[in-house]
Amino acid sequence: MAELVTKYQRYAEYKDSGVEWLGKIPSHWELSKLRYMFSFGRGLTITKADLLDTGVPCVNYGEVHSKYGFEVDPKRHYLKCVDEGYLQSSPYALLTQGDLVFADTSEDIEGSGNFTQLVSDDLIFAGYHTVIARPFDRQCSRFYAYLMDSKEIRTQVRHMVKGVKVFSITQSILKGVRIWLPSLDERETIANFLDFETAQIDTLIDKQKTLIQLLKEKRQAVISHAVTKGLNPDAPLKDSGVEWLGEVPEHWGVSKLKYLISEPLQYGANEAAEDVDKTQPRFVRITDVLPNGNLKDDTFRSLPQEIAEPYMLMDGDVLLARSGGTVGKSFIYRDSWGKCCFAGYLIKAKIDEEITPAEWFYLNTLTDFYWKWIESIQIQATIQNVSADKYNSFVIAVPPLEESYKIISYINYNLEVFDTLVMKAEQAIQLMQERRTALISAAVTGKIDVRGWVAPE
Repeated sequence: MAELVTKYQRYAEYKDSGVEWLGKIPSHWELSKLRYMFSFGRGLTITKADLLDTGVPCVNYGEVHSKYGFEVDPKRHYLKCVDEGYLQSSPYALLTQGDLVFADTSEDIEGSGNFTQLVSDDLIFAGYHTVIARPFDRQCSRFYAYLMDSKEIRTQVRHMVKGVKVFSITQSILKGVRIWLPSLDERETIANFLDFETAQIDTLIDKQKTLIQLLKEKRQAVISHAVTKGLNPDAPLKDSGVEWLGEVPEHWGVSKLKYLISEPLQYGANEAAEDVDKTQPRFVRITDVLPNGNLKDDTFRSLPQEIAEPYMLMDGDVLLARSGGTVGKSFIYRDSWGKCCFAGYLIKAKIDEEITPAEWFYLNTLTDFYWKWIESIQIQATIQNVSADKYNSFVIAVPPLEESYKIISYINYNLEVFDTLVMKAEQAIQLMQERRTALISAAVTGKIDVRGWVAPE
């Protein structure tokens, strides 16, 4: 914020807003409440079962929370639809360009106050679990969107919501939100300034996201090539006999998982993940695993030693997710994680390291051909599930042990390079997002004066 204040001019005079968490505002700005600037309504009283692929587009609380965020446009964003009959029965839930749509519930306090703004004139409904805020003066609608997105308003809303595990935001709560307003001309200038500046930042963020995606694809390609072709480009190849594996070096073997394990595949403990006792074994669930293969710090759960005992992990054990949205995801356990056991939706593979290193098998589960195999299993099933029997049939190429370790070292070196580049790109995104947030707050609270701003030609 200090950097922004020095880059842009401040207003000549300020006054105490009378609001502790807001501080001073420009002397000519006025204080008000949302109830005086908006009318409020509710979305359709429907369920997911009422959503269709065709009809009138509909913004539900899921889109508000996770998909399109700050603004929604059915020309750019895919939305589920509702039957056209709602045009006759429920016109109250139709949106107008500039309307704000709030999610009326959130599973965490940070999501309280999440909203999206309709930026097109398309026919569109507000759907289930939503509250509609319609500005009386639509000339100011863009300014209002930035105002509601500021950390000052978000903080206020979070102090007003009710709930423990689920946090609810009502029309009554929104009506009571205190806001501050510059003149109409200033509102328009601030909105135009923020449209331009945030678009610049968003473009840079998108470039970093594209870079991250390319790095992840290259990362996977390096692994896939190394575990199927090795490091010698001149090595004679043979047909593996497996469609998704293709050709492999002539001197390599090819084996199903069931011939590479030292004991039968094992399912985990069907226990509730409720305890957080660092003196007891960690209860590993696949949702604890980060994309880089590490375990999250903030999702630690434990099981009592006596319950965990049959499911304790040893160095090199590989865990495979067997059902749900994470099916196919894998994790290799190392002693450095401390005592750990594993959950029921996971399958443990204990690799016989006299045949092949455990890490060799684990790296095979990070390849594109592994995921193609997972998809082929899914197509055959009615639910997302890969059983131990199915995993036993997964085939990998098996080089001589000494060669395996050389390839593993090569892969790990490259993964470290890719992971470092991804981390730097993610840090850059975080800094840009922080700058975006600070810029919005500075402009809509009057910490900077942009009245003289003109868009560059």
